Amino acid sequence: MLIAGLNKTTLLDYPGRVAATVFVGGCNFRCPFCHNGGLVLEPLSQEAYSEEEILSFLKKRKNVLGGVCITGGEPTLHADLPDFIDKVRALGYQVKLDTNGYAPHVLEQLLEKQMVDYVAMDIKNSPEKYAMTVGMCDGNSEFCMDKVEQSVELLKKSGIDYEFRTTVVKELHTGEDLVKIAEWIKGCPRYFLQQYQDNENAIKRGFHEYSKDEMERIAEYVRKVPGMTGEVALRGVD
Repeated sequence: MLIAGLNKTTLLDYPGRVAATVFVGGCNFRCPFCHNGGLVLEPLSQEAYSEEEILSFLKKRKNVLGGVCITGGEPTLHADLPDFIDKVRALGYQVKLDTNGYAPHVLEQLLEKQMVDYVAMDIKNSPEKYAMTVGMCDGNSEFCMDKVEQSVELLKKSGIDYEFRTTVVKELHTGEDLVKIAEWIKGCPRYFLQQYQDNENAIKRGFHEYSKDEMERIAEYVRKVPGMTGEVALRGVD
């Protein structure tokens, strides 16, 4: 597995746990607002870690850490992801997976074998705007919305702890878009609206965030969607 980053301690990435976050390189999406542009576009140019280095670190931190978050890039692109998770779990760790949901066959395998304890899936936009939002509407890429929808349904039926989350970008998302997403994912235990933050590592610069007040109003619209009974909260709001 191409491991291209390690956050040794985080209180934010794994809800309720002190965790380490492992970043893998490569992604099948090209979301222009992505803040991990290096991991997506130039994964081989990032600082590399061997699997042995990561596992050795985790062995030493067993008395401090309670979980490991595997994020990206997109972890499900890597064929040896299940093997790596097995090794992490063998050390006694709970595992959280961050995914864009575009590999439902991999997610299904992990869920069926109870290899992950928590899944955070990005919901990029309302279905009709998905291809545009993930940078796959230029005619050179064939986008399949069914894959994302399959992953949503897998999580709803899984019985494990999970969340959906959307990074809200002023140029890409309207309040109506977020309501449509809520109508689609209703019944989920929690849905986070993340405020976009521009940074130098973004794939494309120049996008803007909604203000705190605007984000709170959008969250209220989402909470009022019939069937949206789970938690709806803001994340990363200044």
